[in-house]
Amino acid sequence: MKEFQLIRQIQQEMSVASSGDSDDGVRLGIGDDAAVLELPAGRHLVAATDTLNAGTHFPEDTSAADIGHKCLAVNLSDLAAMGAVPHWALLSLSLPQADPEWVRSFITGFKSLAQAHGVALVGGDTTSGPLSVCLTALGSIEPGGQLTRDGAKPGDLLVVSGTVGGAARTLDLLQAGESGANRQLLDRPQPRVKLGQALVGFANACIDVSDGVLADLGHILELSRCGAQVMVENLPQPTLLNGLEDHLKWRYQLSGGDDYELLFTLPRQHEALLATWSDELAVRLSVIGEIEAGEGVRCIGPGGVPYDPQRTGFEHFGQ
Repeated sequence: MKEFQLIRQIQQEMSVASSGDSDDGVRLGIGDDAAVLELPAGRHLVAATDTLNAGTHFPEDTSAADIGHKCLAVNLSDLAAMGAVPHWALLSLSLPQADPEWVRSFITGFKSLAQAHGVALVGGDTTSGPLSVCLTALGSIEPGGQLTRDGAKPGDLLVVSGTVGGAARTLDLLQAGESGANRQLLDRPQPRVKLGQALVGFANACIDVSDGVLADLGHILELSRCGAQVMVENLPQPTLLNGLEDHLKWRYQLSGGDDYELLFTLPRQHEALLATWSDELAVRLSVIGEIEAGEGVRCIGPGGVPYDPQRTGFEHFGQ
């Protein structure tokens, strides 16, 4: 299969309209040198991009369908952390060989998540090389309505969605050749898009948990010029961590990464909204600490005893 045959296959599998009669804002899609897109009236564009390399961002044996899902999910998670509504995606694929069955499976995983969030694939690129996926997601927000990392204030509640630590534990089990791994936690993260939109106007700061709770919290604290305390016993855990010793469980939860949950700060006067959002969006929301004056993170263990996590999270260029 040659490059343009591959592009045609992707276009056919995605069934993306290339004319201007769609209500998804796509005025010209796959097939030309660039896409022509129309933003909803009065809204601002939000753009996010991520590169996923085999052996670094997903195990070598990850299925094509799971790679397709994950490459979109991690970008939608970035849009969710901004409170944006997703619209479109641009996909660049580097493939060792043009395998039509692999591409079909990849698109199956991608398309399922794209349809769930109203995302149209509007262009991209294909090339020959080591397996790598680069995706750009485009969304929109009301002017000035974006969530950011720099608005946390002392006294804010520190809240995380879902559970944390499961993806990192799964990866460790896979690499050790042990049983019990839950590939869904690692390969099929669920971006909290609706939650991000609900937080607009209420949360003071927000980030998605890609590199670990402590590492990503650190970005909020640095830009907000605040400190924080984290109550480690309040960290929400997946069942995969049941039975582990506390220090190992907390290491996964604080420093594991790849969870793609939302970590946000919320003024105390809005605390009652947590139950409302949890019920309406069917998502667990846990208060794990508080923003405070100063700098850095204080982890508090059982009985109020300080806990030293020793590591903060994933580093893209080495530990």
